Amino acid sequence: MPKILIMSDSHGLTEEVAEIKKRHHGEIDQYIHCGDSELDADAGELEEFMKVAGNCDIDPRLPEEVDFSVSGTHFYVAHGHLHRVKSTLMPLSYRADEQGAQVVCFGHTHIAGAERVENKLFINPGSIMLPRGRAEKTYAILSWEEKSDVMVEFKDINGETVEGMTYKTALK
Repeated sequence: MPKILIMSDSHGLTEEVAEIKKRHHGEIDQYIHCGDSELDADAGELEEFMKVAGNCDIDPRLPEEVDFSVSGTHFYVAHGHLHRVKSTLMPLSYRADEQGAQVVCFGHTHIAGAERVENKLFINPGSIMLPRGRAEKTYAILSWEEKSDVMVEFKDINGETVEGMTYKTALK
């Protein structure tokens, strides 16, 4: 069962990022940071992460977007500030279509959530520093047995599942 850990908007936190990574070591197939880490691209805490630049990141080595596949599932990752995600997901969705993505990971809004729109699963893991919309500081874990049985589970900064925030869907 592939498992993907997704976080965003950690805004300079190092111990917390390292602790989350350590907590899930050995069970995660891919780590993703959706930007605004405010860390250098080669920071030890971000080792093993697919990572992108957010509007608060200053390291020019961080790409604006990445796309890749895990176990036959295509991912597109961007922070979202260049796609106006605070008002609409349409520009992000169009870019994900151009990349052929099935899963779209983004941050910027600090609002945790997951939803399937048409043939794409959008995941915003929230923020482990400054959450909006709820009190819990969150990150997400995406897993699937089959593409007909996909789950996004939101965790608080202590690794506990956030009640009412598990999302189940299917991918094509």
